[in-house]
Amino acid sequence: MKYMLIMRATDETFAAFQDADFGEIMDAMGKFNDEMIRAGVLLAAEGLDPDPESGVVVDYSSETPVVTDGPYGETKELFGGFWMLNVASKEEAVEWAKRAPMAGPGSKAEIRRVTTIDEFPQDNEWIQKERAWRAETGQL
Repeated sequence: MKYMLIMRATDETFAAFQDADFGEIMDAMGKFNDEMIRAGVLLAAEGLDPDPESGVVVDYSSETPVVTDGPYGETKELFGGFWMLNVASKEEAVEWAKRAPMAGPGSKAEIRRVTTIDEFPQDNEWIQKERAWRAETGQL
């Protein structure tokens, strides 16, 4: 099963790590990622730009979507990055999340199961087109 570990940070989190050595941060993240690679569970991992002003929000509340430049309305818990894991259970995903580096005051990991294309009706034309695209690009 695939699970996404979504890392969220608050102003408190950023304050706690503002004086941290970037090399030490990279070393801790690198070691953790390597551990997951060696365990065969890491599928992908990416960080996001920590500056909320670099992003935009597309709000679908009205008939025409409205695009708003950052900062977001609520930056109490900014989505900072993710790990995509292939593990046997939610419990295993939780165990990996508990070991994540750079976890501290105000930081959280949200764990969400990622649905697979196999869970959708296979006779649907759009699912069939997506399966063909995934097969063509080596994603199946």
